[in-house]
Amino acid sequence: MDSFGGSGTTGHAVLDLNKRDKGNRKFILIEMQTHIAETVTAKRLKSLVDGYDSKVEPYETVPPLGGGFRYCRLGVPLFNEFGDIDNAVNFTDLAAHIFFAETGVPIPSKADGNSPYLGKHGEKAVYLLFAPGQEGTPREAMGNVLTPDALANLPAPPEGFEGSRVVYAEGCTVAPDRLKSEGVVFKQIPYQVEGV
Repeated sequence: MDSFGGSGTTGHAVLDLNKRDKGNRKFILIEMQTHIAETVTAKRLKSLVDGYDSKVEPYETVPPLGGGFRYCRLGVPLFNEFGDIDNAVNFTDLAAHIFFAETGVPIPSKADGNSPYLGKHGEKAVYLLFAPGQEGTPREAMGNVLTPDALANLPAPPEGFEGSRVVYAEGCTVAPDRLKSEGVVFKQIPYQVEGV
């Protein structure tokens, strides 16, 4: 990991080493200046991966190093300075974070907010009850609380699933005995979301 990605030298070195010994090393470069990240760092890495024709003497074709990289931009921080979910956060972004924090793997498919079911991994089926805040609307009315009705209406996990259902919500009004009998683990947002 290189916190000062700049011209991409660290990425270049990793790609070169991987080509030499058929390794599978990975790298993360961070560059705060968008224009540098796009026009210098990413451009250099793409040229190295694909190969290029040298523009200076001795004007030769430089063979590709192979490999690859993914260029990403950071989105809105999920949590504000008070540890609460930021008002600008949408369901899709929070769902991806929660699924990864709970299971250690990326969400199987992009969540669109039409269903609280995010997916399953191993012995966990993960659910999220979340609608971004609207001034003056009670959280329970927005669907952000695990109520007995909300529990009864949770989509069933895939057929044959025998693990636990992990439900993230801002609150819970379901009795602990009922949660246990239905194989449900409640986790409160934002306090029990890893990475806060």
